[in-house]
Amino acid sequence: MNLATPALTVENVSLELGGRPVLTGADLSLHRGELVGLIGPNGAGKTTLLRAALGLLTPSAGRVLVDGRPAKPGRAPIGYVPQRHEFAWEFPISVANAVMTGLTGRLGLFRRPGAAHWEAVADALERVRLSDLADRPVGQLSGGQRQRVLVGRALAARPAVLLLDEPLAGLDMPTQELLSALFADLAREGRAVLVTTHDLLSALDGCDRIALLNRSVIACGAPAELAADPEPWMATFQVGADSALLRLLKAA
Repeated sequence: MNLATPALTVENVSLELGGRPVLTGADLSLHRGELVGLIGPNGAGKTTLLRAALGLLTPSAGRVLVDGRPAKPGRAPIGYVPQRHEFAWEFPISVANAVMTGLTGRLGLFRRPGAAHWEAVADALERVRLSDLADRPVGQLSGGQRQRVLVGRALAARPAVLLLDEPLAGLDMPTQELLSALFADLAREGRAVLVTTHDLLSALDGCDRIALLNRSVIACGAPAELAADPEPWMATFQVGADSALLRLLKAA
């Protein structure tokens, strides 16, 4: 493994959905050991970029590389935490078994998990502080507990790259702080972590870099650097110089 090679490379990527351009010439790289916030308005292409990184969507131009190789569905080094509504919470399954589904790509559909797989699940449950709820049906969980299940499911495969789609949305403050601290820890341990968020203050406070996206990456840099320059924010969010967004940045 070459640590100089970006863990994730999005290179001049353009992508259409239903004939509509969603990404146009997007460029972004992510290295191990850093937490990067991906920020932009609704419809900016944030989730599309994550799905392209997973190999679930094919760019019409450009390329996405994971560890220097083309992105493919089920690639082992990459983990994904979708938005909560994308999981079937009514399915009769325990917390531990839900986290085990993060290893389906490694196990296949019919192979039974072994001791090493259950050890990975136990480790993931401990990281998200759900060990005491391992046997509880997922349908009985609170919103914050459900989000921690999705994070645990992604961690069970021990990925080198972790993609998180709005992981803090709608959570209470204790859960937000728990997960934010976990994401920072994962980056410090050598993972590359990319998180989409609408929470500008949390991103400015906790991320190593911020990428501003609106179909293309408008700017990418250290939080303090970006917060001091209103132009990229105005271009990303299509707001004027008197916007409340810019006042919020100044206050931060």
